[in-house]
Amino acid sequence: MKARSGLLLMCLGLAACQGSNPYVATSNPLPPAPAQAANTFDRSAYPAPPRDYGRYRSWAWFNGQLPPGSAWADSAQVAEAVSNALDQRGLRPLHENRPPDLLVSANLHLETRLRQVQDDSGYYGGGYNRYGGGYGMYETVPVVRTYQEQVVVVRVDLFDAGTGQPVWSASAETADQGNQSQRADAIREAVEKAMSAYPPS
Repeated sequence: MKARSGLLLMCLGLAACQGSNPYVATSNPLPPAPAQAANTFDRSAYPAPPRDYGRYRSWAWFNGQLPPGSAWADSAQVAEAVSNALDQRGLRPLHENRPPDLLVSANLHLETRLRQVQDDSGYYGGGYNRYGGGYGMYETVPVVRTYQEQVVVVRVDLFDAGTGQPVWSASAETADQGNQSQRADAIREAVEKAMSAYPPS
């Protein structure tokens, strides 16, 4: 009986939904396009096509100049680190008389960073009460120390050789310390870190 009454209610509900719709859609016609619209192409209305990084195969130094050296590292060290990082990504230096696909610029400079270190120093306070029992408490007090640190920043920029437009750029830093051999390793690591996201996915 309950099933029949439920079925009857559903049928009545469906029948009620079958009435005519009182709402009618109307619209005014679109105005005609202006006469110059047929001859004008609006590039901003379309997204830029995705860049095909696979077509970049060869490179040369921007303006034919090696990266500038500094007191921290000479030009040849920076150039070698950048060249090796590009080589690992399938980009070969151009040795022929034809234009390269990419122009590469790199530089190295010192910057100062503020670092903060927090030390949680312990403090113990206590004593004895009049009955001879001891009491005490231990607390930590955060101490924040700020210090300056010199870092070496390596920046690599890639440009499309045909259009001159920037294609990609990144930078990374390394600590300003160590002897000449350690500095060469630090430059290689910083350049590799900067180039790690190339080509963008």
